[in-house]
Amino acid sequence: MRFLGAWRLIGACLLVVLTWQVQAWRLGAQMERQSTAHAQALSQQSQAALRQQQAEYDKRLALEQQLSASDQQHARELSDAQRHQAALRDRLATADVRLSVLLDATEPGGVGSMPATAPAGGVVHAATRARLDPAHAQRIIGITDAGDEGLIALRACQAYVRAVAR
Repeated sequence: MRFLGAWRLIGACLLVVLTWQVQAWRLGAQMERQSTAHAQALSQQSQAALRQQQAEYDKRLALEQQLSASDQQHARELSDAQRHQAALRDRLATADVRLSVLLDATEPGGVGSMPATAPAGGVVHAATRARLDPAHAQRIIGITDAGDEGLIALRACQAYVRAVAR
């Protein structure tokens, strides 16, 4: 009987060990499935993050290109305005062009007034004009030059804000 009891004890121990082993296999397989599912989820999240990062990069690159083109356009406008103002100042300095102002029609001929130009063979019926001193004309051109530059800079700032706000 002792011999049978020992075998029962050994059989029971083997059954317990076998049960533990089966449970370990099951737990291992379940952990492996969970690990695989977790790795796939992380991979999908990583790919989604990479796609989103690429989309943001593409948007930023497009915005930078748009702003660069806008900067070039505004630089051209500023350069053209400065060139035009310089040409006008040169023409004023060489007396190629003279600035004049309209005189009040209710005042009888003012000092230094000059008649408006008449068409060939015609009579002057236009308002009387007075020529500006060249130094004053240069200052007026300088003021308009600064105003033009300010307007161009304002347009550039507005274009930048519009582009960034999108």
